[in-house]
Parts: sequence; C-alpha cells; structure tokens
Amino acid sequence: MAGGKGTRLKPYSTVIPKPLMPVGEMPILEIVLRQLKTAGFERVILAIGYLGEMFRAFFQDGARLGLQIDYSLEEKPLGTAGPIALNLETLDDDVLVMNGDLLTTLNYRKLFEFHKKANAAATIGTYKRDVKIDFGVIESDGGKLLRYIEKPVYCYDVSMGVNVLHVPTVRRFLVPGRYLDLPELMMKLQSEGRSVHCYQEVCYWLDIGRIDDYQTANEIFESRKAEFLP
Repeated sequence: MAGGKGTRLKPYSTVIPKPLMPVGEMPILEIVLRQLKTAGFERVILAIGYLGEMFRAFFQDGARLGLQIDYSLEEKPLGTAGPIALNLETLDDDVLVMNGDLLTTLNYRKLFEFHKKANAAATIGTYKRDVKIDFGVIESDGGKLLRYIEKPVYCYDVSMGVNVLHVPTVRRFLVPGRYLDLPELMMKLQSEGRSVHCYQEVCYWLDIGRIDDYQTANEIFESRKAEFLP
C-alpha cells in the first residue's frame, strides 16, 4: 500500500510520497522491498495513487532489487483493503498485504508460514506498544472519584500494518472501485466465524507517520542497520 497522501508528514510529503522519504541513504519503501526479497518474496504489487508516477520512475520493474514489481493505480482513494480488489485475478491464494512506510525487523517469512499453517482466513501482525498518558487520569461514577492514576502507562497489542490474507475467502468482500479498510474487512471475517489470527514476535517496529517518528526512524536505522538489512 503506497497510495496515501501522508498528511501527518507535511510539508515533506507535499513533494515526496511518504514511502519514498529517505531513511539513511534509501527510501523507506526500498528497505521494505529489500527485506521482502531476503524473506523469499518474488513479486510485489505497489498500490499507488498520490504522486504515483514517482514510484514507477524510481523502482521501474523491480529488476534492480531482484523483484518483479507491478503497479496498481487507484483513481480515487480506496482505503487499505479496497485496492486489493483491483488485482484479484492475478493473486495467489495467500498474499502479504502491508503498508509501504514501516521500519521493522519483523520476519515476514515466519508470519506468512504461521498464517499458512493455521489455515487462517487472515492473519494480523501485532506489536506490543506502551502508551504513556502525560496527565492524571480520573475514573469517576456519578461525579464521585473512584480512582486517580497519575501519568499511567497502558500496554496494547496494536496492528503493525502487516497482514496475510487468504484470497479465496476474502474475495467476496472486495468489490473493484469500492472503498474498504482492513479493520472493517477483518471484523467482517470475524463476525462470520472465519479464523482471523494474530501473530507476534520479538522485533522492532515503527510506523513512520509523524515528523518525530520519521526522525526516530533515521536514528534507529543508522545505529542498527544490520538488523534491518542483514
């Protein structure tokens, strides 16, 4: 998925799509593509929209990276699952679907193999994330104090933006040209009793969505480059 406008990274993303923002000496998307190649993936479809021609110009057919790269153009925003519908006839039974702006050491092959072994309709890559609240949190009932928690830290399992889908199972939810986000697709599968699994491993993960995250990504990548590109 590389079709978003990256509004939280403005003004940088006004002229450069977020997945093409450099981390170290290469775009974050190139880091992802090199990782996928190392993990054994051979074909990638880039769902592009905003400034899409820049992706074609930079990556071309993927030969430089040892990959086959095809492009799927969104004429209008289709969400994080909608673009899949434009490519259903060309997909294998199981596909990795992910954001193009992640910095992670996740083992994509292990995630994919976990999904296959589980015979899952979908598998969501998850990451434990601590969220610190910089205020005193008040819990009350009818105006009466129940608990007063000073600057608590909560721990959540969050979506990494990396998923595996079983195409024959999900295809009936995917209509070409219709907007659909992955969370909605996952809940539709779950409500029908389909097996939606969650996968987690010890790794590093950062969603490069804000300017401070982008700065952190550059610092982490430079100091731990061998972990990201072994």
